[in-house]
Amino acid sequence: MKLELRTKNLGKKNMKKIFNELVFGKSTKLSGLIALAVIGSIALGCNCGKNFDLANLAKESNTTSTANDTKTDSSDDSVPSNSIVEGLVKDSTSQFADAIEAGDFSDLHRNASSDFQSTYTVEQMKTAFKSYTDKKSVVVPILNKAESKSAEFSRNPSIRTEKGLKILMATGKFATKPYNVRFDYEYVMRGGEWKLLKLVVNIP
Repeated sequence: MKLELRTKNLGKKNMKKIFNELVFGKSTKLSGLIALAVIGSIALGCNCGKNFDLANLAKESNTTSTANDTKTDSSDDSVPSNSIVEGLVKDSTSQFADAIEAGDFSDLHRNASSDFQSTYTVEQMKTAFKSYTDKKSVVVPILNKAESKSAEFSRNPSIRTEKGLKILMATGKFATKPYNVRFDYEYVMRGGEWKLLKLVVNIP
């Protein structure tokens, strides 16, 4: 079945309604759950369940921490500049868009941290993001617009230390149209490079 999004002579509210029905289905009760495309936050060294139930992941974090093994160093000199973090975020978003477009998460998986790779398989990622790949003709153009926008961080990027490893946290949005691309990414320092540890993308 061919789906078309006609925008001519449509008001903003009608556009939003049509978009939501196309991408997230007609049920407003379920749209909030389906809208969340989540690869859970991975706790280093933990026995994380490979649960891709989007509703559960939206409510529960897979990250475990205690006062003894985790701390946030928001003023740490090792926090990269916002421009460097923005580069990381744009790169992750671009790789995510390519994966959705191709329906193949191999490259995104290969470029992620070893912690991420050992917790989630390519097939599990494909299953988790099926609601996006099914509507890629609508979703991908929005994701691609992020490249030309500045990342708007909801809080300053910061670093926490977990089990002796530095974890960079970056949360915010790209002011894309007709909907923002909201992100919540984490990166772990591995071999002198920041590698993807957590991927949360939310449209709208």
